[in-house]
Amino acid sequence: MEITKNNITRTCPESEIYNELLKLDDKHILELGCGNAELTRTIATEGHGRTIVATEVDKIQHNNNLLITDLPNVTFKLAGAEKIPAKNNTFDVVFMFKSFHHVPIKLMGQALMEVQRVLKPNGIAYISEPIFAGDFNAILSLFHDEKEVRQQAFLTIKNSVDTGIFSLISETFFNLSLVFEDFTDFENKVLKSTHTEHNLSDTVYKQVKELFVKQKTGKFTIPIRVDLLQVIS
Repeated sequence: MEITKNNITRTCPESEIYNELLKLDDKHILELGCGNAELTRTIATEGHGRTIVATEVDKIQHNNNLLITDLPNVTFKLAGAEKIPAKNNTFDVVFMFKSFHHVPIKLMGQALMEVQRVLKPNGIAYISEPIFAGDFNAILSLFHDEKEVRQQAFLTIKNSVDTGIFSLISETFFNLSLVFEDFTDFENKVLKSTHTEHNLSDTVYKQVKELFVKQKTGKFTIPIRVDLLQVIS
């Protein structure tokens, strides 16, 4: 397994990746850390026969998700990956979209054991993680350096394969595009996000704004690694 890869050339929406790797029709799906449910909606409304449980630890975002009324095949729950509110052998697929590194380091191993527990025999875990590189990361790391937690996330996933909790099906690397209308849009979506409290000093705020404006287009890329894991039955 590799934490990163040089010269990642493919840039595409994440939906293109998981649709290539997985067949989701008629599957019972768990999404851990669903955020604003953007990908939840995409998965729920494409194909057929899909039922989804989508969890979130941010209470503010979870309460917003509960206001969604047009996704009858989705159930929203307030829960973390380290304690999944589901019985053993429940789901065909578990998704974690850029959320595993947000699990507290001391609970990462427990979270993967929980994922294994709730997956059916031969069930699949799809875990995508941002790589510590790229122009967006250069801005983010000025006020929220995730190098250590991303490394620990990778090592925990690798350990789960090395110890036989999961088998590795594949690793896929791609670039995800991120577009902001302007710095105000960036500030609202990133600096004021409810899942993480960012308290920037005036100096750091100025550095962040200068680096954002220097990019000019508001378009950034995030290199992503997808680890596709399977429960060893």
